Amino acid sequence: MKKRQLGSSNLLVSEVSLGCMSLGTDVKSAQRIIDEAVDLGINYFDTADLYDFGLNEEIVGQALKQKRQDIILATKVGNRWNDVEDGWRWDPSKAYIKDAVKESLHRLKTDYIDLYQLHGGTIEDNIDETIEAFEELKKEGLIREYGISSIRPNVIREFVKKASIVSVMMQYSLLDRRPEESVLPLLNEYNISVVARGPVAKGLLTNRAQEKLATNEAGYLTYTKKDLEQLIPALQGVDSDLNHAALNYCLYHPVVASVVAGASSPVQLRENVQAVEKLPLSELHYEKLQSLTKANKYEAHR
Repeated sequence: MKKRQLGSSNLLVSEVSLGCMSLGTDVKSAQRIIDEAVDLGINYFDTADLYDFGLNEEIVGQALKQKRQDIILATKVGNRWNDVEDGWRWDPSKAYIKDAVKESLHRLKTDYIDLYQLHGGTIEDNIDETIEAFEELKKEGLIREYGISSIRPNVIREFVKKASIVSVMMQYSLLDRRPEESVLPLLNEYNISVVARGPVAKGLLTNRAQEKLATNEAGYLTYTKKDLEQLIPALQGVDSDLNHAALNYCLYHPVVASVVAGASSPVQLRENVQAVEKLPLSELHYEKLQSLTKANKYEAHR
């Protein structure tokens, strides 16, 4: 599989990465999916300390322990479980980040994290303190690089201005084109990569789209169910393989380093990889897909 450079770092990540949140808690099933991912050429695995109370990190760490030198391991920090683990609160403080990384390293069974990401963020945070924590972890060798996971343009702009982030993980797809308005040009200018999550829009942009539509009553963002019933066949008219259209639409933009696709089975994983390994979108193909969808905008307060 082709790899792309993550921002200005030395990290080369596969164009398709595995979003590990969807692995579940069945260790054998998760191991099969992770092994398949490695066999298919995926080297970038994304998890978070929040997923399944840290169990997701444990499963991923154990599954990749023997392959550690060949993979790029990303996790996240900032959401802090309360004492009885029935909810969490936001904590981007330096003290918490520097404690939390030790727990993640232990669960992931590794001495270092390739990409450590702030799992959210608001403009009211003490951003300077948060950046200081990440910079110290980098100097200490506990992390190689850091980034943020955010859809808030105002937060992203602050980190671009003040931090040495190499990536921003954000929701981006044919049905959610909000990043194109202002965020993608900004990140492209500063050589900061996008890691695109939600590229298949909860399955609406896959070859199982009609099945997903049948159980979808709420629509998607500003698209109503009726909108989607008209749009999806139109997109299929441009590209009968919606997986191919969806994943390659994101990868068409040079600032996107990888699309994070979850997979609940090896079959689903193979479909995603095969879609990307087909021919990339031509400019005409890209423009036709884009012309059918909305240029969504972020809410003003973001």
